[in-house]
Amino acid sequence: MANRLKDALSPYLLAHAQDPVDWYPFGEEAFRKAREEDKPLFLSVGYSACHWCHVMHRESFQDLEVAALLNAHFVPVKVDREERPDVDAAYMRALQSLTGQGGWPMSLFLTPEGKPFFGGTYFPKEDRNGLPGFLRVLKAVARAWREEREALEREAEGLAKALWRSLTPPPGPVPEEAEEKALEALRRTFDPQWGGFLPAPKFPQGPLLLYLLALAWRGVEGAGELLRPTLRGMALGGIYDQVGGGFHRYATDRFWRVPHFEKMLYDNALLARVYLGAYQLFREGLFLRVARETLDWLLSMQHREGGFYTALDAESEGEEGRYYTWTEAELRAVLGEAFPLAQRFFALGPDLGERSVLTAWGEEAVREALGEGFAPWREAVRGRLLAARRRRVPPALDDKVLADTSALAVRALAEAGRLLGERRYLEAARRGAQFLLRGMWRDGLVRHAWREGRLGQEAFLADQSFTALALLELYTATHEWPYLDWARRLAEAAWEAFGTGEAPSLPLPAREVEEGAVPSGASALAEAFWRLGAIFGGDYRQRAEALLEGSALWLERYPHALPGFLLVRRLLREGSELALPLPSPLLEGAKGMYLPLTQLVVGPAGALPALEGREPGRAYLCRQGVCRLPVVELEALEGEVRELYP
Repeated sequence: MANRLKDALSPYLLAHAQDPVDWYPFGEEAFRKAREEDKPLFLSVGYSACHWCHVMHRESFQDLEVAALLNAHFVPVKVDREERPDVDAAYMRALQSLTGQGGWPMSLFLTPEGKPFFGGTYFPKEDRNGLPGFLRVLKAVARAWREEREALEREAEGLAKALWRSLTPPPGPVPEEAEEKALEALRRTFDPQWGGFLPAPKFPQGPLLLYLLALAWRGVEGAGELLRPTLRGMALGGIYDQVGGGFHRYATDRFWRVPHFEKMLYDNALLARVYLGAYQLFREGLFLRVARETLDWLLSMQHREGGFYTALDAESEGEEGRYYTWTEAELRAVLGEAFPLAQRFFALGPDLGERSVLTAWGEEAVREALGEGFAPWREAVRGRLLAARRRRVPPALDDKVLADTSALAVRALAEAGRLLGERRYLEAARRGAQFLLRGMWRDGLVRHAWREGRLGQEAFLADQSFTALALLELYTATHEWPYLDWARRLAEAAWEAFGTGEAPSLPLPAREVEEGAVPSGASALAEAFWRLGAIFGGDYRQRAEALLEGSALWLERYPHALPGFLLVRRLLREGSELALPLPSPLLEGAKGMYLPLTQLVVGPAGALPALEGREPGRAYLCRQGVCRLPVVELEALEGEVRELYP
């Protein structure tokens, strides 16, 4: 018999709709039942590509004994963290405060008012490998609620107050040494042998890599030395899908070899931009190949109506990584005479029992052996393996469309279309943008989640700010004004609806602090305001500064965890605008330049504030109202950029 999740939009929630657990979605109905029956809530937060979420589902949530305990003593609430990032952010911070660590599945016990008093992540059904069994945990918490309730409520109330105090600090001046402190912290944890930052597990950290890329382009000492080995290590390691392209979620070791195998849209959208920019900066062919293959993976995730699917699962046939890993016998059968060289190229394990994760650690040796024949050999091997892999049971697709992550994909594809001059990327970006504006915009805001024609009601800051940035990039790539008008409209709507953060609608603050996997909605809005200010003037720059000052405390304490805000700080200090009144023979050349700290402004002379008093055919490079001499040749423009950014 289906529970209350049967009408959910999320595939993750629908997967739990037939559980014997009487799940409630997060909302007033669950809290009202908890108050009326005087029961604690059990909050379980996960997502569809999470391997250990599936394990706990099979072991506990489909188990009648566990379900009986949950239903009798608790109000069980199930949340898709991707559908409700506000709930996830609020309660993950609480879990970290309670236990010193976080992760998914998130398992928390709450008072009827929604304040947590005990929690953890994955619990096996029975005690195992030093982990307490979920049955034992449920019985102990139920007993404690009956016998020690006052102490539990006191602890929950104290934790909630502490979180509100610590996560809602007043704005202040941004510390002058924020960037220096961030780089020093990164240098201390940098892995000089394999790239990335210790300790393992190692995550791609797209926002951090984009920030380091901007610093490396700027010539900041040490930034390139942190960035380039990291990108090489990731590209050659098992975290990168050497057969199908795209990156897995993270590596479990320091070598980037054995990943957790889920593939997330947001990681790949950000990393496509990183590798494309790194190619522009370092001119290393590996980076261009990885960028193209990752962009092509993004295209494979595009819905026929234009939005982008959220993720691919980590497991298939009940086994994590089964789809992506190989035995030696499987490789021999598929590759035949190509196997001996492939064995050197892939540096076979075994890594998981008899199965190997494919790396490209042997690329240099095989390239040297084959010379000009290396590229066609690699493509032939990759093609054979891909054809064989497609005959396997594929990982499940999380086919909901999220506005914020779809917007990241649109921005990546639009930037690639502009820099590489490839129409297919640009057309995919256009379709993605049209879907966001036609299919997900309602009543003044872009809504967060869509699936099979159904649109959710929630709208978050990141949905508006990421979409605004994607549309600004499409304007830059196409110089079509409707994208610019929509970007301005969404940024204004975000400022009106959210101000400097999410609306306080939960029992705990849903403040984004660290920018690990994605930028925060606030830093993205600040970047959008800086870019709009470069085009329109007005008070947009002041709004960007206000958003930055709202994170001053975190920039003081751990600036390396806020790379999106550090990039905004860099833009505010030395960002520039490049005005190109049309018609201009410089247009295509300028659009192909990689300028991470510059906003391109294109349109008829006088049509925008940044184009007022400008002559068609000339290029004007300006910073905070101070312009260099206009130029009429691309080579001269490149020289002006070098002068402005020595």
